[in-house]
Amino acid sequence: MSISLSSLTPREAISDTLYRCLLGLDTNDLPMFKSAWLAEDPDVSIAVGDTVTLGFDNITEAVFKRIGALDTTHFTTNIRIDLKDGSDKASLTSYTLAQHYRPGEGHNPEGQQLLTGGLYYVDLEKDKGDGLWKVKKWTIKFIWSEGDMSIVGR
Repeated sequence: MSISLSSLTPREAISDTLYRCLLGLDTNDLPMFKSAWLAEDPDVSIAVGDTVTLGFDNITEAVFKRIGALDTTHFTTNIRIDLKDGSDKASLTSYTLAQHYRPGEGHNPEGQQLLTGGLYYVDLEKDKGDGLWKVKKWTIKFIWSEGDMSIVGR
């Protein structure tokens, strides 16, 4: 899969950051996941509830290695983007639904699952190196969940 897509408008390129991250998780593709993050920035962070993870190596351990190995599908919709003309910083919000199964159990209709719904709040910056928009700070607010939280290690 190609990380960089041609002919995207600035707003599409910002949305594509979120899509790259989620696609990387759902396909267990670390290069795709990493392409969505300001991985070299020591202040890059993700917050899930009260837990804040700082630094890309820690995000890889806490998020990618735990979720990427699962059978998952992440959906995001109602994306709203705040981008000032000519700026290299933006923010977005979106709704999310995510279905999680233990590895290899996604096709098992009797398998335990976890379905979550919530909101994403993301601050992004345009990377001067490769020109891609990337996550600086991501806050996930879960509104509800159904199923077995132990699937994601909680």
